[in-house]
Amino acid sequence: MRGHRIFAGLLAAGTLLRAVAMLGYRPALWFNDSYDYVRIGLGPFAHPIRPAGYGIFLWLLKPFHSFGLVVAVQHLLGLAVGVLVYLLLRRRGLPGWGASLAAAPVLLDGNLIELETLILSDTLFLFLLASGLAVLLWRGPSWAAGLLLAAATLTRTIGLPVLLVVLAWLLLRRRWRALGTVAAAGLLPLAAYAVWFHSANDRYALTATDGVFLWARTAAFATCTGVPDDLRYLCPAGEPGERKASSSQVWAPESPIGWTYGEAFDPKVNADAQRFALTTIAHQPLDYLRTAAHDLFARTFAWSHGDHPTRVTAEKYRFPVRAEPFPGWPVLGGGTPSSVATAYDPSAGTEAVRPWSSFLRGYQAVFQVRGPMLAAVLLVPFGVWWRRRRRPEMLAWTVAAVLLAVPPLTVDFDHRYVLTAVPFAALAAGLAFQRPAAPLASRTAE
Repeated sequence: MRGHRIFAGLLAAGTLLRAVAMLGYRPALWFNDSYDYVRIGLGPFAHPIRPAGYGIFLWLLKPFHSFGLVVAVQHLLGLAVGVLVYLLLRRRGLPGWGASLAAAPVLLDGNLIELETLILSDTLFLFLLASGLAVLLWRGPSWAAGLLLAAATLTRTIGLPVLLVVLAWLLLRRRWRALGTVAAAGLLPLAAYAVWFHSANDRYALTATDGVFLWARTAAFATCTGVPDDLRYLCPAGEPGERKASSSQVWAPESPIGWTYGEAFDPKVNADAQRFALTTIAHQPLDYLRTAAHDLFARTFAWSHGDHPTRVTAEKYRFPVRAEPFPGWPVLGGGTPSSVATAYDPSAGTEAVRPWSSFLRGYQAVFQVRGPMLAAVLLVPFGVWWRRRRRPEMLAWTVAAVLLAVPPLTVDFDHRYVLTAVPFAALAAGLAFQRPAAPLASRTAE
């Protein structure tokens, strides 16, 4: 590590912070979605709401019966993403201090460390996506890159637009053979999963929620103008501007969607919701664009993300003062949060341990990538292009933009969706300064 001292220090600090997180919150933190994933982990099945990738990851670790181990692996995956960012930038000619600066947000951001402590799919998704992009930029298009992007998509469906961006990038570069390789490796696993999903849910898809979530996006502004009579039962209550956040509309007890804990969405309601959403967008295109743009720009790049979509949800993204008991609702597939979690790990209940937990709350409040900082990082490649009149590598930037833009366009803004874009924005900023590649061993970090 003699030639990489700055990065070695950052990596050591990131490792220490994650060790403190494991000491402060044992064995893990929980989110409402966590219990669905653990239920898949007890015995994989084609879940109608969540893609099964993260559940299969939990299933692979199930023999150890330890959420502490799951969190430890997630912390290692988070560190690995920082290593990938650093190595890619060194390979592209950046000095050690520059590559270390780009990797620092991944290694030290308090929000990302908290996300790694949650039993959620985001950290695995980030690692798979970063690995796929690393293979593309390091060794070129290959089966491995396509398979990693497919695995990311089966972990979080937002990976699909990223896969399509990669295929479009290869198409524009006229890399025909590479395009065929990545397309086959990326799309065939998704097709196989869709067939499996059909066997359990009677439709070829990755999830059965596309219409419901798009309806939620339009529920923020829909006036029901032009909506057919058979879809008017889906008109949201209240006046636009006074309604709950879009994503909250799906799960609220008073929602016309009619979802209840422990059940899948009704297929007819999902289909009707999609028709409702498309009709509403066609009749109110400016309202749709205004709502999505507000979430994409005003919320994403704000200094503080506040309590959107709800205070309870926003609090889940902060290290808590004290642990909460498991809720009592039924879990889709059988059981309750408590029974599902303890079936996987008998010591599943969270314990907040001082002084480590107190330190982490203070650390997270200060050391995080704020919205204006992220906006500045995203603008760096364009500033370099303007001064040097050359196009930097824009694939990483486009991936970051897709991760930021798709949620507000299709359902709602959520802070944890922003976090997975940070490493790719930092990578894109670093690639803007790339120099012709030289052997990695010949460079120094001083």
